[in-house]
Amino acid sequence: MVSRPLDSYDVLRRFAPGTPLRIAVELIHGQGTGALIVIGSGSMLDALCSGGFSLHETTFTAQRLAELSKMDGGIVVDDERALITRANVHFIPDPTIETNETGTRFRTAERMALQTGNDVLAVSEESWRTAVVYRNGQRYELARPSDLLASANNSLNSLERLRRRLQSAEDRLTRAEVDDVVSSREVLLVLARATLVTRMFAEIERTLVALGGEANLITIQATDLIEGVDDLAENVFADYRKRRGKKSVFDRLSAVPTEELHDLSELAQILGFPDDEGMEPRGIRLLARVPRLPDSVRRSLVNHFRGFQRLLHASVADLEKVEGVGRARAHQLRRFFDRTIEMGDG
Repeated sequence: MVSRPLDSYDVLRRFAPGTPLRIAVELIHGQGTGALIVIGSGSMLDALCSGGFSLHETTFTAQRLAELSKMDGGIVVDDERALITRANVHFIPDPTIETNETGTRFRTAERMALQTGNDVLAVSEESWRTAVVYRNGQRYELARPSDLLASANNSLNSLERLRRRLQSAEDRLTRAEVDDVVSSREVLLVLARATLVTRMFAEIERTLVALGGEANLITIQATDLIEGVDDLAENVFADYRKRRGKKSVFDRLSAVPTEELHDLSELAQILGFPDDEGMEPRGIRLLARVPRLPDSVRRSLVNHFRGFQRLLHASVADLEKVEGVGRARAHQLRRFFDRTIEMGDG
């Protein structure tokens, strides 16, 4: 699976709909006041605060935060202790810190985040109601839940289409394997489409994290669509790769832009495959589909027959000779291989 941007996911969870901080954002939007809120504590933060007033053991609630935002100054929230510690503060970050923002509030927010290492939330009071979180030099705009839901549903539809195309490519590969006419194109098509599916899922997952608990049904549907894709891609890659290595197929293709995944010649070069030439699998993907077959037996079968066609057409007697198979399992394998041949012929 593609790697997850942990900072981004943590920010999205912290400000997801239904969380106290996000409820505060909605209340501030509703009253049209805007806000500048630093989330954290420490001596560096204290040194950048001027004026305003300190609050003693004031429990943080969304309603209190919204009320305090009606004053002109900034607010400090220690969410680890669930306290509002300062209000109506003038923040004075280093003015030489570079920022790409234009408005005073957002320029101050970005500089405070960079200088203190704290999350800083800036909420505009203008009609377009922008809310932005700054962390570690990154800018995260908080989208409306309705916009996030629409985006998640559109992405889910795209994921469903990609998953069907991946299934079609896998079926095509299976038929080619049974007929012993596999070219690198069939293999690469499966790997390219599996990569597309995982990348689309990563986009949906980010949106679902931003939605918090408001997208449970979409989460279930998306998770169901991604199930088995990792294993499929890794088994296909293991079936055909010439060079051994610890990198997964997704790691190897991570530098390929999504719009270039259709270039199978480039993928062949990256993965060390021949360009549109005949290939023979080892039988790893075939055996991965056999129910309740131990990994040790799978390895023994692959090593014993050393080729898909020899494995696929092995007799019960031949299968019994492999360590760990036995007569009952040999018959089970033979029935499974016969069904595979029938599906391939179909």
